[in-house]
Amino acid sequence: MKKTTGVLQRGRGRPRCFDQEAALERAMVLFWDRGYEATSLDELSAAMGISPSSLYAAFGGKEQLFRAAVDRYLAGRGSCMGRVFAEEPTARGAVRRLLETAADELTRPGQPSGCMIALAGTQCSPGARPVQDLLRGYREAWHAAFQARIERGIGDGELAPDTDAAALATFYATFLLGMSVQARDGTSREGLRAAVEAAMRAWPGAPRGPRAPA
Repeated sequence: MKKTTGVLQRGRGRPRCFDQEAALERAMVLFWDRGYEATSLDELSAAMGISPSSLYAAFGGKEQLFRAAVDRYLAGRGSCMGRVFAEEPTARGAVRRLLETAADELTRPGQPSGCMIALAGTQCSPGARPVQDLLRGYREAWHAAFQARIERGIGDGELAPDTDAAALATFYATFLLGMSVQARDGTSREGLRAAVEAAMRAWPGAPRGPRAPA
């Protein structure tokens, strides 16, 4: 017998079935496009093709659905940071590649512009504090990843020992998040790529070697 996954049975008679992965994908796109609080349960259930009661039965409620949508986003569109930072041999190359990749992804046709982690939890009421805390935690983790990669560059001798890794990480993490706002406002891929070029000119120069004798 063929096994059916992602199926919810509800009520009497013929089971009502839906693909939970496809429904979650549609919910993720809606949250990404409109933000957590501006997205209503009725809009979610309509986009997912299920009733509100089926939504609750399958996902546990709006906040739980949002958390699942964030997990899906980070497993797909938002998953490149760790890979890029591990693969690139230099800190400068890693930061440049990440920002260039972001310029492409944040403006990709056929999906909402900007980054879900940067934009989906802004301007929320106090009742949505857990959602804001969730997204802030991911943004803080991104900042920590920037700082760790820069510190590794210092340890490898790519950057001067007195480089302020925390400040440099804050600069590029802030730039990355700001790219999302620019993309949502309509800045093109080419415009963001040009901004990346400008941002990389702020990268500190290589450490100076010992001064040659006079």
